Amino acid sequence: DLVIVLVKSFATKTAIENASSIIGPNTLVMSLQNGLGNEEVIAEVVGKERVLGGKTYVGGVLLEAGYVSAGVKGKYTYIGELDGKMTERVKAVADEFNKAGLLCEVSDNITGMIWDKLLINVATGALSGITRLPYGGLYDEPRIKACAVAAVQEGINVAKAAGVKLKSEDPEYAWNAASEGLPPTFKASILQSIEMGRPTEVTFINGSVVEWGKKYGIPTPVNETLVACVTGIERWLKDYANKQ
Repeated sequence: DLVIVLVKSFATKTAIENASSIIGPNTLVMSLQNGLGNEEVIAEVVGKERVLGGKTYVGGVLLEAGYVSAGVKGKYTYIGELDGKMTERVKAVADEFNKAGLLCEVSDNITGMIWDKLLINVATGALSGITRLPYGGLYDEPRIKACAVAAVQEGINVAKAAGVKLKSEDPEYAWNAASEGLPPTFKASILQSIEMGRPTEVTFINGSVVEWGKKYGIPTPVNETLVACVTGIERWLKDYANKQ
């Protein structure tokens, strides 16, 4: 059996604890979430030996209850053992994904893949939430691109200090990859959360860059500012939006 965790990162522990009744002795648990640290949270509950890492580039926008616009075409999901071993169990999971029409590959560097996806989220998530712009508007403003590239560069600096092997050390790669195959109307998950008045994952995305930067002595002022701005918006939504 396989349990896939796709809740917002701040709900990971509660979700996996609530799912304990469906996790048997041979059940694997795999995170396809944004941000860093989800695998460690899951491992604390179910044991590290049960956990697979993964990242998906399939994007989706909730149109209304029961209707989702999914960006599946040409979008891959990458999965792997946390120690990089190419095991039969992870290959079997990838086979099932492919049979279902979801493009999937096994990686021997899933930690690097997780960071690759993190940097893509760093590029657009917070900026989309702050500006309220869908990708069409976001990618039409040079000053936004400059800020995004600076934020990604900080993430690259932190990843290199941590010994993480990235697909690319060019910050524009993450900026360009973030919009690949997506329509101009696409909205980053942080913007979607803000529009619904819900907490965002900014502390697990840009905030992860900040926390890892502190750990390795790498300055991250752009990401610190982005986290502060989104956190301020969350505070306004929580305490002030309905009082005006």
